[in-house]
Amino acid sequence: MANAWKRESNKQPKYLSPILLLLSLSLFLLFLFFFYARSPLNPPNSTLYVPRVYPIPPFDCLKSPQAHPVVANIVENLKYPFLYSLSDFGSLPDKPHKNIVRLLKGKPFRKPDISATIQQLLEGMKGRNGLVVDVGANVGMASFAAAVMGFKVLAFEPVIDNLLRICDGIWFNRVADLVTVFEAAVSDRIGNITFYKLVGRLDNSAVSATGAKLAFKSNEEIALQVRTIPLDELITDSEPVLLLKIDVQGWEYHVLKGAVKLLLRKKDEAPYLIYEEDERLLQASNSSAKEIRDFLRSVGYSHCVQHGTDAHCTKD
Repeated sequence: MANAWKRESNKQPKYLSPILLLLSLSLFLLFLFFFYARSPLNPPNSTLYVPRVYPIPPFDCLKSPQAHPVVANIVENLKYPFLYSLSDFGSLPDKPHKNIVRLLKGKPFRKPDISATIQQLLEGMKGRNGLVVDVGANVGMASFAAAVMGFKVLAFEPVIDNLLRICDGIWFNRVADLVTVFEAAVSDRIGNITFYKLVGRLDNSAVSATGAKLAFKSNEEIALQVRTIPLDELITDSEPVLLLKIDVQGWEYHVLKGAVKLLLRKKDEAPYLIYEEDERLLQASNSSAKEIRDFLRSVGYSHCVQHGTDAHCTKD
């Protein structure tokens, strides 16, 4: 055994050949490259993102109080469906909201006309780069209809109850990267304004107390101070806008006056315009349908078609 040990110990130690050593080193370096290339600190195909700085901060859904209870369901019969967080439960248990009844029956929520209208219009704009601007977003029925199609949305809503439901919808529909929401009323000047919210209703708040109560005279209104901002202060000249939807219970004229630069864009760059044209609500805010139409003609929107209480306007 001693001789055997001596024979083994006299052998020269074996080393890797230069070729194997080089190959091993190459494989090790290759491993390090792929490891760091796929690291979360340096994700593949990543680009430097510089967030857009707005003159007023967007509403932060993550820091807002959570709305509760949350009842959500899919909206019926849309080509691009989305989930809607119900904001009005009705008078439970005697007179529940119609969508609560539908939910209990296993039916989807009833489709609002504006959601279908928005999707039909944007269907012909797919592939184009540009924003959808939702003024008077309420609980986001127009915003989400656009966002689930892949369009970026700027939504404006001054009532906190509605904002919380928009935040619900942003989470449910996974569109946080597409929808930017502002706690503000759009107008023709920067500042603050008294806004009237109806107790027990989320769909008839208005700048005019009379306008807020037109549909629900028995409801008490609460006066709030809300921030105002013109669209021309927030949307830069270089930002394309495909569609502008305005539903602000009679305050439409002031919204349009604050968007003169946007509306004066040449035909191929001016947004398709939808606004509510309800004469009773407009008069409650000391304006009129004629005043709006005259203003729109002055900025080049000479073609308007009435769809119920909404007007659809384009440049010829």
